Amino acid sequence: MSEIPPTPDERAGARRPTIGVTMGDPLGVGAEVVVKALADPALRRRARFMVYGMAETMHYAADLAEIEPYWWRVQHDSPLVETAVGQSVVILDHDEYTTIGSPGAGRERARSTRAGGEASFRFVEHAIRDAKLSPGHPLRLDAVVTAPISKQSWAMAGRGKYPGHTELFATRFNAKRWAMMFISPRLRVILATAHVPLMDLRNLLTLGRVFDPIDIGNDVCRGLGIEKPRIAVCGLNPHAGEGGLFGDEETRVIEPAIRMAQDTGIDVRGPFPADTIFISAARGEFDLVVAMYHDQGLIPVKLLEWERAVNVTAGLPIVRTSPDHGTAFDIAGANRADARSMRASLDLAIDMAMARQPAVNA
Repeated sequence: MSEIPPTPDERAGARRPTIGVTMGDPLGVGAEVVVKALADPALRRRARFMVYGMAETMHYAADLAEIEPYWWRVQHDSPLVETAVGQSVVILDHDEYTTIGSPGAGRERARSTRAGGEASFRFVEHAIRDAKLSPGHPLRLDAVVTAPISKQSWAMAGRGKYPGHTELFATRFNAKRWAMMFISPRLRVILATAHVPLMDLRNLLTLGRVFDPIDIGNDVCRGLGIEKPRIAVCGLNPHAGEGGLFGDEETRVIEPAIRMAQDTGIDVRGPFPADTIFISAARGEFDLVVAMYHDQGLIPVKLLEWERAVNVTAGLPIVRTSPDHGTAFDIAGANRADARSMRASLDLAIDMAMARQPAVNA
């Protein structure tokens, strides 16, 4: 068998970061995409992975995909956890939730449930706890990658205070400014507002809510190696308001925020009509698009790059990424989930984590 060539990280003598991976809703496709993505030995050589989830569900997904298990298993509250962290992949098993079962064992079970919501919430809380450990602690995470959860399941479990991962991470890390950002080969998009009702936008859209994603997104792009990011800002209304004919948010809020960002030296332009600006961005004329609301930004991303797009919570003191898809209850347990977005999320998390720290010999 031929040897796997050294990765660029290994050639540079970089330290392997520790990446936390939460399994997501036990009844969704989370376990499947995690198993498939981490099955690549070359990826496992780039980092160490701590999977917060259920070993039984992971084994079931591996069996369906005909993938030989490649991980160590240790009970999440066992004193042996610290002795296992040197392994490439360790499952921190929350076996107290095994009564939930695995998707596919009974297709009717693949749905939002209170138990699934509680389990997936606990996985994330455990990973956040480890990400907040002091530098040098053997369990400290350099980044967290989250598999999909069901927002309805979180609500059913009494966790409805948090509409999703993004808000939970922002709260737990006391982030003053944060934004939901999507990164893919052809498009980078950051949102001014995220999980809010469309009818509330008029009252939520302030100068600060528009300026912050411009500023935060500029920093993220620079961290990705783009020296002078070119940023485009969407209007809220059709035709970017058409000079006030279709709404005044552009002149009252968005344009002043753009001027403020320009005064700080950011190369930002707009507001542009949202129905055309993504075409220019996909052609490479802009490095980042600031969208005013969730679907305005997510529709083009998922249309063009759904299998490669990565969700990033920008503005946190740690790296957090996630695949750009949901639990896919309709195909859970059928071995049909595409793991490319999860793989892209893992690769980006490693890249971003390594960019935040000096390279040292492993």
